[in-house]
Amino acid sequence: MRDLSRDEAVPTEIWTGRATNRAQWLLALGGCAFMALGIELAVDSAWTSGVAPLAMSVVGCIAAGLLVLFGTLAFVHVAVKVDKDSLEVRCGHIGLPRRRIPLSQIVGAEFVARVTPRQWGGWGYRWRPQQGTAVVVRRGEGVVLRLGDGHTFTITVDNAEAAVRVIRDRLRSGAAGAAH
Repeated sequence: MRDLSRDEAVPTEIWTGRATNRAQWLLALGGCAFMALGIELAVDSAWTSGVAPLAMSVVGCIAAGLLVLFGTLAFVHVAVKVDKDSLEVRCGHIGLPRRRIPLSQIVGAEFVARVTPRQWGGWGYRWRPQQGTAVVVRRGEGVVLRLGDGHTFTITVDNAEAAVRVIRDRLRSGAAGAAH
């Protein structure tokens, strides 16, 4: 029987998963509507009360529209990748915000059948003192990571049970490799 080295004992496959919330596209459309209103006010305004209120309205509408648009597009979906060294979470179309957690900092992973935005105070990248940190893009299954510093990190992702199995396998492989 052959003794496996640390590199051979650690699985080399990469697990990926994602979760999407199509309802947030409606919020993004609302942001576009605010921007269109601001542009409409700037181009074709019949305001008689002066330039300052008009400028404030235009800037306010466009700023609110951009904030809503980019704030919602950042959390329309989340992508999770687990490789041999780390777990990486990327949000939205440009991958920001992003968090990379080395597997050496993870002490456990649990499957949760139901994570809701209500538990976390809404969609997005959330922090609650008693619960930890989370990336919540929709209601449904998720992964809860217990970190070595005592904190937790929750992610809503499709096929969360498979993610938990892969993370646990990697943690066992890493512990077995460290013992040799």
